[in-house]
Amino acid sequence: MNPFLRNILAVIAGILVGGLINGGLIFITDGMIPLPEGVDPNDLESIKSNIHLYSPLNFVVPFLAHALGTLAGAFTAVKIAASHYKIFALGIGAWFLIGGAIMVLMIPETPVWFMLLDLIGAYIPMGWLGWKMGGGNKS
Repeated sequence: MNPFLRNILAVIAGILVGGLINGGLIFITDGMIPLPEGVDPNDLESIKSNIHLYSPLNFVVPFLAHALGTLAGAFTAVKIAASHYKIFALGIGAWFLIGGAIMVLMIPETPVWFMLLDLIGAYIPMGWLGWKMGGGNKS
C-alpha cells in the first residue's frame, strides 16, 4: 500500500479505535460506580449541576476511559503507520487532549485536581506509551 495512504489510514484508525475504547469503557462501566442520586450521565446539564456531588471514585472511569482510549488509539496508529511512528502516536495523544480540553471547557465545574490529572496524565503520556508498546525503537 502507498505509504502516504497507509499513514492516513493509521491516523483515522487510531482516532476510531481510541474513540471506541473510550466510549465503550464509559458505556460498559456505567453503573459499576454509581453516580450521585439524580445525575443523568447522558445529560450535560445534569452532570454540570451535580458534579460537586461526585466522589473521587466517580472520576476513575472517565480517567481510565480517556487514558486507555488514547493508549489504544496511539498503539493502533503505530501498528498501521508506514513511517513517523512517534509523531503519529503523539498526534493521537494530542487529538484526544484537545477533546479533553473541550470537555473541561464544557464542564468547568470539574474539580481542578481531576482536570490536571486528566489533561496531564491521560493523553500525551499514553500516546508516548502507545508508541513504546507498538515498537518504540521506530521513530
